[in-house]
Amino acid sequence: MTIVQDAQDATLDQLVEWAKALVVPGERRILGLTGAPAAGKSTVAEQLVAALGPDTAVLVPMDGFHLANEVLVELGRRDRKGAHDTFDDGGYARLIAALRAQRVGDPVVYAPRFRREIEEAIGSSIPVPAMVPLVVTEGNYLLLDRDAWPAARAHIDEVWFLTLDTEVRHARLQRRHEAYGKSPEDAARWALGPDERNARLIESTACRADRIVRLP
Repeated sequence: MTIVQDAQDATLDQLVEWAKALVVPGERRILGLTGAPAAGKSTVAEQLVAALGPDTAVLVPMDGFHLANEVLVELGRRDRKGAHDTFDDGGYARLIAALRAQRVGDPVVYAPRFRREIEEAIGSSIPVPAMVPLVVTEGNYLLLDRDAWPAARAHIDEVWFLTLDTEVRHARLQRRHEAYGKSPEDAARWALGPDERNARLIESTACRADRIVRLP
């Protein structure tokens, strides 16, 4: 399967309508967005949650489960932060399971948030009230078939794979790296090195998505 051939063109309004179809008052549903780095996952997830409103949806990104930099140094993985084994996949799977089981009347569950400006995750910074029927989660490895990622996927109702022109995605990545302090040379090296290796792995998982979506 090629991603381009199987991609479905969709506007944000269409995505909102598809997300609304998942909502069942009084029940908990989870929608996942995945795709290569800089494919637009975070932006689309934020737009969906904003359009649905705080009483209907809450965003819980996978990036909150980045391993701390000091842990990555100890493991010898700091130079490829963002790879699938630089996340606490077990912790993410346990959180997704807890969110899926949460019911009206249960206590608030708190999720971590990744702060890109300090390159670290901050624990217990996203409150998820039990009364909110839809959790939107986004991240690179929602469809990966190894380690604890399938355990997380088992509790997600639908996963949509977002695809974007490769050159546009590379340009976005380079701008992002530069915005957070990398030199243009280092930004290009990171975007075309570790990020691109991760992108190839992530794109190989698109065949497991419920939808492959290409936004205008």
